[in-house]
Amino acid sequence: MISETLRNPLSMFDTKDKVAIITGASGAFGRACALTLGSMGGKLLLVSGSKAELEEVLQEVKDVGGEARILVRRPDTLEDAEAIRDAALEAYGRIDQLVIASGYNKAGFIQDLPVEDWEAVMNANVRGPWLMAKVVGTYWIENEIKGKMLMMSSVRGRHGNYSGYTGYCTSKGATDALTRVLATEWAKYGITVNAIAPTVFRSKLTAWMWSEDEVGQATRKRSLSRIPLGRLGEAEDLMGMALYLLTPASDFCTGQVMYVDGGYTAG
Repeated sequence: MISETLRNPLSMFDTKDKVAIITGASGAFGRACALTLGSMGGKLLLVSGSKAELEEVLQEVKDVGGEARILVRRPDTLEDAEAIRDAALEAYGRIDQLVIASGYNKAGFIQDLPVEDWEAVMNANVRGPWLMAKVVGTYWIENEIKGKMLMMSSVRGRHGNYSGYTGYCTSKGATDALTRVLATEWAKYGITVNAIAPTVFRSKLTAWMWSEDEVGQATRKRSLSRIPLGRLGEAEDLMGMALYLLTPASDFCTGQVMYVDGGYTAG
């Protein structure tokens, strides 16, 4: 007997009317997720600290036929995270997906990096996601919702970098660990937690690598030498995996760090 899923395989990727919170929605990955989910009929709360950039993304989502609201706020405290969750519930009445697309880096060799800069990276990349997981996960458990959480990791959670990344690499290693532990804690509730780990892709954080100055060219060349597919990434390259991890297609996939890296971690 052929199952209905195999008769209609595209149904596995249906996200119509699902409600998603996207933090860091004004960044490259968050914007791409917003446009992808919005164009497929999702209902979105777009969150970041930049009103002007959020409004641009909101208009782009509307241009592809999507439905979205914006909230200028970062999950710096528990109260902030609760306010983000409550804004989504007030707008749409439920939450189905949580996309942690926010990220921050402040490079510097450990002997030179101020403690405050290291803490800022850890707060943005670890503490904020943990707070969002706490408030949304609690809501899912209490309301018996089989939610899907997607975090942004990096190949730097697995590989070191000699460019002064003691904050960034440490934070992404913590992201990977948080992905695994939440997946095991929440599996009994039917909640899945996964992460995407790209290598370098075009974003505001990496825009300097596409420049033609000496440092940008050298860094780009060094990065390309490690990528078997021979090019740096684009946010669009991550969307197939993001869609998989946010839809029923991935219902039996949890606790995984998915490398979308042009083969970087293969060699």
